[in-house]
Amino acid sequence: MPNLSLADFVERVSEIMPVVMREFFRQETNEFYKLKITLPQFVVLDMLKRQGESKMSDLARLINVTTAAMTGIVDRLVRDGYAKRMHDPGDRRIVKVDLTVKGARSVKDMTEHRKMLMARIFEMISQKEREEYLMILTHIRDHIMEKSH
Repeated sequence: MPNLSLADFVERVSEIMPVVMREFFRQETNEFYKLKITLPQFVVLDMLKRQGESKMSDLARLINVTTAAMTGIVDRLVRDGYAKRMHDPGDRRIVKVDLTVKGARSVKDMTEHRKMLMARIFEMISQKEREEYLMILTHIRDHIMEKSH
């Protein structure tokens, strides 16, 4: 491939990336549909799995929604048995959220499904290409993390 200018590179990536992401999200959405959860609900469940019990306000901030919006997301997760609410014994105004057994199992199942999906996608390219892709993604992530701190 000839040396592309940054503008040409961005043009090509902006054409290709939506196709790849659309297929990935299409397949992931099928799994969400089976569990009867939405992407924002899964993001909250995944965060709870990674961080453990969390305050509603922290969850809202982490996914950049209002506390009112987070209340709606958590209401549905609690209603469907994926999460539970608890009041902080030191301050009853503080509401914490945690996973139920069903929620933890659902996150584990979705994570395994995501890994299988990634394996199917990345088995199409060589080991060397996978290593290069991982190196590039890691480099981009490190730059993003550096700028956010």
